Amino acid sequence: MSAALRPDPGPPPPFYRFYRLVARAIAPLAYSRVRHKLARQGTPADRIPERMGHATLARPAGRLIWFHAASVGESVSALALIGRILALRPEISALITTGTGTSAQVMARRMPEGCLHQFAPLDTAPALRRFLAHWRPDAVVLIESELWPQMVAEAHASGAPLALLNARMSRGSLRNWAKFPDTARWLLRHFSLIRTQDQTTAEGLRALGADTTMLAQGPNLKAMSAPLPVDAAMLKEMHREYADGPLWLAASTHPGEEDAVLSAHAAARARHPGLRLILAPRHPERGEEVAAMARIQGLTTRRRGAGEDPGGAEVYVADTMGEMGLWYALAPVLFLGASFGMQGGHNLYEPARAGAAVLHGPNHANFAQAYADFDDRGAALEVRDGAALGRALADLLDDPGRMADIGRRAERLATAQEERLDGLARSVLDTLLD
Repeated sequence: MSAALRPDPGPPPPFYRFYRLVARAIAPLAYSRVRHKLARQGTPADRIPERMGHATLARPAGRLIWFHAASVGESVSALALIGRILALRPEISALITTGTGTSAQVMARRMPEGCLHQFAPLDTAPALRRFLAHWRPDAVVLIESELWPQMVAEAHASGAPLALLNARMSRGSLRNWAKFPDTARWLLRHFSLIRTQDQTTAEGLRALGADTTMLAQGPNLKAMSAPLPVDAAMLKEMHREYADGPLWLAASTHPGEEDAVLSAHAAARARHPGLRLILAPRHPERGEEVAAMARIQGLTTRRRGAGEDPGGAEVYVADTMGEMGLWYALAPVLFLGASFGMQGGHNLYEPARAGAAVLHGPNHANFAQAYADFDDRGAALEVRDGAALGRALADLLDDPGRMADIGRRAERLATAQEERLDGLARSVLDTLLD
């Protein structure tokens, strides 16, 4: 275990003791639910018990840092930092835990050498203690908003110093934590290092009792994530497929957004006949549902998830996992989903790294600072609804120079963040490991 200085949070408050009793009582039901969910997501049966702390891999020799992230976005945002830490200290190993089958599939493709993946143990003392006894982490890094009380307390009790990185909490979450001030303050006092995505979270955690000597804003890990992987041969093939006319992408759309996207597509096609759309729903299992929407509007449609090539279709439904980098690299202009509904937006830095001109809706509370930075610098455009999306898309297609300029601004803004990664990696190593 690390000999790094760890703060003493003091005795647990009454609400934490109550939470432990409740967590223990509902653990069988919680495990039953996650077991069935992981099975539906295609997780091998022998890996599902990892959620109860049963390891399926051997612990590597030497020092190990445990990184925990909730799901795909959070885990991907951690990979660049993990890679940099392992480059600085190649004798160290990394373990990353997540909770979903989708995130496990993404990690299997994208983890750097020296990094292992397991499913996160449920927030119960028996599962966590089994997990910690096997992995014996020298340090623990939690990513974003994952503040599971027993995970924090048990990891600290094992002797490992903790960091909370890329912390992001909405005003509503901060208000909820403020209802339990003693517990919030006690949990935050377990951390030796806290870095937030935005000023709102920094101020909120300070008000909840975080130690100000360990708390600071930034940098944002999502701004430092590596470009999404692209199959070069497939990209060349797709360029040939779409060489004859204009193309745009609707990326990571959610229910309720596809109608707006298809209406925008129809409006833009009125000014740009031959315009084709790649429509990539956030959840690939919705592929046939989305394709049916397009067919109802009289659009020729093909689905990648069904093994079909574009074949000249007006709408190509990209309902596969792990290919978003291909679509970002292919399309010169795109709409980024989760911004018309109430999901709060998606990571703007990923398409920006590909140099695409990004259009987005007005609802992006999860990434408010990032979207403001891009919009203020002319590196992205906000549109109110589907009608505005159609007009903005047609205007950009009318002016390829402006469209390319927006993409270049976005790419410069995204890559400018990389130099801050070294500083964060060194802070983690210096603070958590002696």
